[in-house]
Amino acid sequence: MDFSIFLYIALLFLVALLSTRLMKIIKLPNVTGFIITGIIMGPFVFGLLFNHFSYDGIKDGIIYQFVSKISWVSTIALGFIAFSIGTSFKVSTLKAVGKRVIIITIFESLFASILVLVALLIGHVLFPQYISLEMALTLGAIAAATAPAATLMVIKQYKARGELVDTLLPVVALDDASALILFAILFQIATSVSGGGGFDLYKMVFKPLIEIVLSLAIGAILGFLISFMNRFFKSRNNRLVICIFAIFASVGIYYLFKNKQLGGFELSSLLMCMMIGAIYSNFSKQSGPTLDVVERFTSPIYMMFFVLSGASLDLSIFVSNTGFIVLLIALTYIIFRVLGKWSGAFTGATLSKSDDKIRKWLGFTLIPQAGVAIGLATTASTLFSENEATKEAGALILAIILTSTLVYELIGPMISKWALKKAGEIEEN
Repeated sequence: MDFSIFLYIALLFLVALLSTRLMKIIKLPNVTGFIITGIIMGPFVFGLLFNHFSYDGIKDGIIYQFVSKISWVSTIALGFIAFSIGTSFKVSTLKAVGKRVIIITIFESLFASILVLVALLIGHVLFPQYISLEMALTLGAIAAATAPAATLMVIKQYKARGELVDTLLPVVALDDASALILFAILFQIATSVSGGGGFDLYKMVFKPLIEIVLSLAIGAILGFLISFMNRFFKSRNNRLVICIFAIFASVGIYYLFKNKQLGGFELSSLLMCMMIGAIYSNFSKQSGPTLDVVERFTSPIYMMFFVLSGASLDLSIFVSNTGFIVLLIALTYIIFRVLGKWSGAFTGATLSKSDDKIRKWLGFTLIPQAGVAIGLATTASTLFSENEATKEAGALILAIILTSTLVYELIGPMISKWALKKAGEIEEN
């Protein structure tokens, strides 16, 4: 066993932990510090020390190999993120928020996805050598996701209260779930398109539907299973183990169904874990205390997930001939996603007859994007890398999302504070 990889992991945790102190001083979310830590400690910055300060052969270097060996942490972290999202789908909560929040969530998610998709499809028609169809479909799906952490931090820090805050909280809880569903649909279409061979009704329509339904069905079975197991295991620690079992099982089943003997299905472990969380929170009376333990347990996993996401940012892209293209696509993605979020929230609020300040300002509080978006981009990059024809598209998608995430996490909290202040829900000092 190579002891140096454990020293590297220890160093990642230490630097990431220290970054939280710096983020607190400059008043930025911790996730920003974790991503920056990953970039600095990753193969394309720190790794240069071991590669004669050259990007040539950097992917054969020791730091790149270390990051590759622990990349499975990202897959597990995504499972916990999806599980956490699913637990917000309690029937009692959905009844309490009513149709208004659901209508707003549907419109702001769809508008962001559609505007980004249309903009990139136009780019694909004009510059097919730079923007592939797979890239446009995948980024269109990811555009729906929102990162609630930064906005919630602003709400708590400034003790914001009012109708806008009461609407915002359930919207961000439902938002990422809609992103997972859109990603499951559009990414399946993207992988079918990348396979070539013209239009195939089974691959383009029926296979993605089967994969989505199967993912939800397996997730429901696992959710009911762990809810039933709760009757026999009473301690919080044992119930934590039960939840971990379900999440690992869903990831294992995802890889199992990739085998050609089982149909070569590309199931969504994210949808599975989301359904597990939804069933568990609704059918287990003691789910609340267990979920509190799960949340505390997953903090270091999430930290490592964001660090590895930053380390996966291929900086060599920016010094290559395609560097300018990445920045241009990222700028297009940022602009049209923000337009989609605002116009979708405005339309949804108007149709649901919400208050005027919700129509005007809710969209601005939905700008931040991080965890789920990075996770989906990482998933897309990993899966696309398995096909030589789409390998470059996968790397570009991850670079675009990480670049835009840094921008969103820098400006998002400031815009959220401004919007809440304009809505009169932050008291003047």
